[in-house]
Amino acid sequence: MTLHGALTVGVVALVTALIRFAPFLLFPPGRTLPPYIAYLGRALPYAAIGMLVVYCLRAVDFQPFTAALPDVLAVALTVFSYRKRRSALLSITLGTACYMLLIRIMA
Repeated sequence: MTLHGALTVGVVALVTALIRFAPFLLFPPGRTLPPYIAYLGRALPYAAIGMLVVYCLRAVDFQPFTAALPDVLAVALTVFSYRKRRSALLSITLGTACYMLLIRIMA
């Protein structure tokens, strides 16, 4: 490995470690979080999931509707199973399996 490559790997590792340790250094245990940070902790997971749904469904063609049927049914199954069981792993697995099965059957 060249010196440039080793330095690049070192800088990337250092920056990654700093980013990972920053929350623990800035907000030590036992100290109350600022209200804005607590709000972000509550709001960002839902915002991230919403963005992922939009990203995944952005290219779905609803004309004809049967072309979008695997996507719609898989999303509906994912939402339904999560609301019933409150298990993200189960919901994602069921939704993915449903989608993969439907695109194979309907192809």
